[in-house]
Amino acid sequence: MAVVLLVEKIALIEDPAYVPSCSLNPVLSCGSVMSTPQASAFGIPNPILGIAGFSAVLALGTAFLAGARMARWMSVVIQVGVTFAMLFVHWLIGQSLYEIGALCPYCMVVWAVTIPLFWFTTLHHLRRWTRGAAPVTRRTVSLLIEFRLPVLVAWYLVILSLIAMRFWDYWSTVL
Repeated sequence: MAVVLLVEKIALIEDPAYVPSCSLNPVLSCGSVMSTPQASAFGIPNPILGIAGFSAVLALGTAFLAGARMARWMSVVIQVGVTFAMLFVHWLIGQSLYEIGALCPYCMVVWAVTIPLFWFTTLHHLRRWTRGAAPVTRRTVSLLIEFRLPVLVAWYLVILSLIAMRFWDYWSTVL
């Protein structure tokens, strides 16, 4: 998705009249989102961050599947990276809902992928990092792991509820 977003962003930069393929209506409108300062939050188009981040995830995932073991410092770096991505995605969700007033469908796919990436990575690290911790800490982590999917579903439902509430006036006219 990040590559598609970058291609669409480049087309929009080259031709400001270009309508991205993901601009479907006034609410689901990539063009409205891509033309804002939030679309280049760190001075470069956000899809470049996505390409770099997801490439790192792919490389690390491949290394893990091949049997690589990471040093503790690398686990910390990975956790910092996915935490940054999760915080950034949630900032972008807020910006899309309450500042921009439009949603980018491709961006929403990135949101949907980033959240479980953060959640499952965090749970994996918590399990590893709390082995010698107090029993109450280990039980708490075990509970989070046991209920990892309901927590993830609830997380998505909160975001979907925020989207529904924010754009209810539009959705109700379409139904």
